[in-house]
Amino acid sequence: MAAVKRIPRERGGWWHAYVCPAHGVELDHGDVLSGVFPEGGARCAYGCRVDDEAVRGAWLVLSHQAWARHLRVLAHRGEHARALAGLVEYAALYAELATERHGEAQTWMLRGRLFHQALTDAIWAVTVGHTVTTLAEASVEGLHSVLPLLDDLERSALDARGVLTGQGHLASNYTAWLNAAGAATSRAADAVRGREWGGAERWLGGEDGLYAHLRAAVADDGWEWESSTYYHGFVLRAALLALRGTDPAAVPKDVLEVLAGMTDVLAAIAAPGGVLPALHDGPYLRAPLALEWLELVALARQLFPSLAWDAVAGRAREELGAHDDGLDRELGGWFAGPPLPERAAPEPVTVFPAAGYAVLRHAGIHALLDFGPHGGSHGHRDKLSLYLYGDTTPWQPDPGQVPYAHAEFRDLYASTAAHPAFRAGDGEQAECAGRLLRADGTSVTAEVTAAYEGVRAVRKLALGGGFLVDLLTVAAEDERRLSAQLRPGVALDVQVQGTGPVRTTWYGDETLHGWHTHTPGRPVRPVARPGPGTADDPQRVRTRVDFTAVADRVTFASVYQAASAGPAVTDVRLDGDGLLTVVLADGTAERFRTED
Repeated sequence: MAAVKRIPRERGGWWHAYVCPAHGVELDHGDVLSGVFPEGGARCAYGCRVDDEAVRGAWLVLSHQAWARHLRVLAHRGEHARALAGLVEYAALYAELATERHGEAQTWMLRGRLFHQALTDAIWAVTVGHTVTTLAEASVEGLHSVLPLLDDLERSALDARGVLTGQGHLASNYTAWLNAAGAATSRAADAVRGREWGGAERWLGGEDGLYAHLRAAVADDGWEWESSTYYHGFVLRAALLALRGTDPAAVPKDVLEVLAGMTDVLAAIAAPGGVLPALHDGPYLRAPLALEWLELVALARQLFPSLAWDAVAGRAREELGAHDDGLDRELGGWFAGPPLPERAAPEPVTVFPAAGYAVLRHAGIHALLDFGPHGGSHGHRDKLSLYLYGDTTPWQPDPGQVPYAHAEFRDLYASTAAHPAFRAGDGEQAECAGRLLRADGTSVTAEVTAAYEGVRAVRKLALGGGFLVDLLTVAAEDERRLSAQLRPGVALDVQVQGTGPVRTTWYGDETLHGWHTHTPGRPVRPVARPGPGTADDPQRVRTRVDFTAVADRVTFASVYQAASAGPAVTDVRLDGDGLLTVVLADGTAERFRTED
């Protein structure tokens, strides 16, 4: 007998509460279309069963959002009667439950009606609006019964946007989704009423519309101001969803340039195999996130074709496995005009000066240097972190973030200790920004002076013949413990040699070799200790390595080479004048100087 599926009859809470309090992992969703919270409590991968009001409310968010997506899939696949029946049921449920703002929301939240947050309401409303539009385009009868729901959702989005922009938060990622919700629901309502959409000025143009939001929220280098991969894609996806049925030629030129820059960001940071680094706040690995990336790619490639999209979509589909519902394959013809010219492929070195990221692609290594602004409430204390990826292997990734309701693990994954950054003493870096010193086609150098009082750190990355050079110099006003941190996302071997550099081997689909040395005469202790892995599973243990000197100045020098590259590195030496020599198996040597 097939499992019973029904829409839940209660309002939802805050999805970030769906986390195991003991282990920090997101709880198993169970059958989110059953409408019934898992009997005995939500399961944790480590055997816990969790059942409290916050977790039940979070599960209801997942269930309602899954139901909205399910109806959207049904509409696209021609199962119109089932999709319409679900919408009619939701219209009645919304009229019953969402009569006022949610009284159980936390005080900091912009309160929603069906959910704790107005943001969650907006995401749900976007899906509902697009479901109705798809049915209306198929001339499905009976849609007039959902007009009260659509009108209520548009009014709610307008009210919430007014509160948000009245507080001066035009650049908030909430604003993007509230505009997308207003656009989707008003467009759907006009389609049901058989008239042309009349909401473009309210939801796209105007002083608080999508275009104004994008102008305010996105920097000149293409990054959404929070400099988080997740929230960058979050805002871009909302914008593309809001533009359904729009001719690209009708979008203001400067807004098209903003959107193009946003897509270029993702193409630049994506590894060749489609891995998108989880920079700053955002899930490290999560099936619903993979669905979001697939939807974004399906829409973005219809506006800005790029060679990067196939790899990103392929990676997301591989992560999803059996959870792929194929919605993204149904989204053709999204815009009312042809795509714009294909975007150029990224150069070997790409620098985003406003966000403070540099990306280097070379000889099988995909590296990112983080030196920019903190990023607001979604920022991490991670200045001068160095992230290393192969085509598909996260050798040293940004570890991502757990669901926000787990305060202890959330703070851990925002901490300096969790990142491949530098430390002075045992304290946390301050929330600060670094500065780009110089960049060219083969190297990038950045500094940080405000992470620790009286400490200046400079990190230089340079492309060698078949390897990557990393030179991290930390200088303090007085003698103290200065450390450089390795934070692998894969199995790591560490070998201390009798003489010469420390050797590391990083495993995965591809193998990475490392050589690590330091300023002569400065004793450096390489200490390997177990630590939590990436944020999708804080209980997974990885070998962390800290290179530590008690000094007022030290340079930590590392050379990385993918196993597929050559000629092989055979020795690495740093002299007292700051000159690094890399010796290769073919008898040649290359030299690099540290930065003062």
